[in-house]
Amino acid sequence: MEKRKKDHIDLAFDAQILKENIDSRFYYEPMLNPHPQGIPESFKIHLKTTKVPIWVSSMTGGSELAGKINRNLASICKLYGMGMGLGSCRIILDDDRHLPDFDMRDIIGDENPLFANLGVAQLEELMNKNEFFKVHALIERLRADGLIIHVNPMQEWFQPEGDRFMKSPLQIVREVLAKLDYPVIVKEVGQGMGYHSLKALLELPLLAVEFAAFGGTNFAKLELMRGTEAQKELFEPLSKVGHDAYQMTAFVNRIVDESKVNTSMIIVSGGIKNFLDGYYLIQKCKLPAIYGQASSLLKHAKESFEDLKQYVEFQVEGLKLAYNYLKIRELK
Repeated sequence: MEKRKKDHIDLAFDAQILKENIDSRFYYEPMLNPHPQGIPESFKIHLKTTKVPIWVSSMTGGSELAGKINRNLASICKLYGMGMGLGSCRIILDDDRHLPDFDMRDIIGDENPLFANLGVAQLEELMNKNEFFKVHALIERLRADGLIIHVNPMQEWFQPEGDRFMKSPLQIVREVLAKLDYPVIVKEVGQGMGYHSLKALLELPLLAVEFAAFGGTNFAKLELMRGTEAQKELFEPLSKVGHDAYQMTAFVNRIVDESKVNTSMIIVSGGIKNFLDGYYLIQKCKLPAIYGQASSLLKHAKESFEDLKQYVEFQVEGLKLAYNYLKIRELK
């Protein structure tokens, strides 16, 4: 106790918070609950239930490092009861050499959601070739719960080896829904999407729309960084166009008020830097929601499982306190 009191004296001046640094998104209500024992609700994702509202957003696969990252991420999902989206599974559509980098079911466990992932371009190509059976085979091989479709027109356009869409992504998604008996999630890849795209998606019978909003890893910008200096100079302004997670949550709430929504839930992702960002937006969303992270988890998963475990543990502990003591407030 004596050491603790001395620490308080030594650190008192450094612990002062300036008024302008107060987080104005919340009311702090310290009187109403004891210390939390856990997060007071569970989160339904199709037929499975997760224990925390954190989703591992699709990242990577198909290399030795990617395999290590995915195994660490699947292990953390098992430990904390989280869901996971795999990175693009294109590389294993016709070749099983890299299957171990994606085959995470035995690690994540049967009780936690695991989703395969293909891009709009690959799905369009498979349907044009009458090879859609490969999508079913992929999901079954991975023992996945469903499919994530990533929508990436800017990335494909900037990518030197990129594909070109012959149909709109919306039309491809509709055709996939007509052919696939598994739940489908649709996500962007770092620039988010505007009101009209979101409205068109939310009218479809999707399991979820994942934002992948502006503010996180932007794959269009990533492809520009791989290109020539002339390409960067010409196209860089387009990599700065998009919608952040706050804008997209507002769009979703407006659509819920104005239209018939058939999509079950939202995965808020893109620029979610900490558990308070995630907590605020999923509480504010008028559809059931969880939040996803990619680069933040990737950074820790690259290092070691212990590093990743500590990072996720701190988030879960923070969420317990947020659910117990913080109420969101409307921002003007």
